[in-house]
Amino acid sequence: MATNQINIDNLKALDTLNDYWQEQEMGLFPHQVETVNKVIEQMNGRAILADEVGLGKTIEAGMILKEYMVRGDVKTCLVLTPASLGFQWWQELTHKFQIDCFNNRKGKGWHYFDVIISSLDKAKRKPHCDHIYERGFDMVIVDEAHRLKNSKTQNWKFVEKIPAKYLLLLTATPIQNDLKELYNLVALLKPNLFGNYSDFKDNYVKDKHSAQNLDDLQDDLSQVMIRNQREEIDLYYTDRKVKLIPLSLTEKEKELYEGISTLVKREYKKCISANKSIFHLLTLQREVCSSSFAVSKTLEKMCKSESYENIKERLCELYELAISITENQKMKVVEKILDDTDGKAIIFTEYRATQQYICYHLYQRGYQPVIFSGKLRDNQKEWAKRQFMKNGDVLISTEAGGQGINLQFCNTIINYDLPWNPMKVEQRIGRVHRLGQEKDVLIYNLSTKNTIEEKIIHLLDKKINLFESVIGGLDLIVREGVDKSFGSDILDLLIENEEDKLDEELDSYANKFIH
Repeated sequence: MATNQINIDNLKALDTLNDYWQEQEMGLFPHQVETVNKVIEQMNGRAILADEVGLGKTIEAGMILKEYMVRGDVKTCLVLTPASLGFQWWQELTHKFQIDCFNNRKGKGWHYFDVIISSLDKAKRKPHCDHIYERGFDMVIVDEAHRLKNSKTQNWKFVEKIPAKYLLLLTATPIQNDLKELYNLVALLKPNLFGNYSDFKDNYVKDKHSAQNLDDLQDDLSQVMIRNQREEIDLYYTDRKVKLIPLSLTEKEKELYEGISTLVKREYKKCISANKSIFHLLTLQREVCSSSFAVSKTLEKMCKSESYENIKERLCELYELAISITENQKMKVVEKILDDTDGKAIIFTEYRATQQYICYHLYQRGYQPVIFSGKLRDNQKEWAKRQFMKNGDVLISTEAGGQGINLQFCNTIINYDLPWNPMKVEQRIGRVHRLGQEKDVLIYNLSTKNTIEEKIIHLLDKKINLFESVIGGLDLIVREGVDKSFGSDILDLLIENEEDKLDEELDSYANKFIH
């Protein structure tokens, strides 16, 4: 890394770190130095660090903390992060910034250490939160801060209540669905910037998925948010090569999907009239698109539940069909991709049963697969990452691998199934497309034809651009020229409309958000 091309005289911490960094061949990039200066000199240490994934938000936060400590403005700091990233934060602060810190995995010693790393989920619960409120910290850093997007949640209320002079919120995706999420993040940092939500809505919200008065909104945001983008910084970045692979289900998979879809449509009106959620049935459609193994697990549970007595017979028929399908079409496509891949690959799926199927199938064919999921303890996750780097051919990960971990020694990603939130796709890609990646990143997105999965990608194709217009562009995530966000109300469209009208309805919905 390098620190030339920009004035670094303001950063006193560099004097204490330079000799060590030179030995380790480390340093800061110009955009990181500029960010640190701006947060300290212009934002009073309260900011959203919203760099695109892979540009070093953790490094920026660590340097801001170190600078305040050297200046004597900060003695105590609390870092709140997903549990899986605690050890990584400890490594970054200890090895790169020579900051003594304690990774508080068990929730003890809140008053005994100056710099404490803890999972947000643990810290917000009693009695831990009471100790934190009582003590207070000079600085609080929240990683993956989009988890604070809802001001009604315990996460938001906990962070809002912590006594702290300085507050850093780290997230590449400060908007995932609508502008209120961004408002809630800003309210933690600078409550008076936008006033109450009613004023913010009148000034800046055109409708749920689009903004108005963009110049004024971006001007206000510049007081509290920094977003560095690859295309704007003077650094070499490898390309993303994104390929969407449509595939046809096998005859038995198609029979299963159509059987479930018919059942969902039949039950939809009953659920609406009884004021019940249809989402659990929609999940069946999504699971079929992932694998027969994923949907069979859910069907088995539903067959045993008293809640589905009225459709139990049909559910059991579908379950028997599901378990009779022992090989899925997507797996054949994955094998072909892996045969053509030079090096390691990461396969992402949203379902544990699919993950287990992929792992077993690839192992039987001579690959060395490694499992990564939220079920692993912190030390097991670290072991899995090292095992993948040293000996593994394929890392098979659930969404737990989409946050925070650095895997730039790999350059191939296969999205076995796509989450409906495109920001999660960007998080997945960011595991490998980040500083230090030396090869072009190859991204393969699998899509089953004539299914709900294909309809979602069709909607993404409409370039819904709330995020890009307010925050800044996302890189390619679905295929060339496809990205952005969409609303949960598509669920109604997918259910209520017949096949011949669905494309027209989706087009109409998407066109509302194109500026």
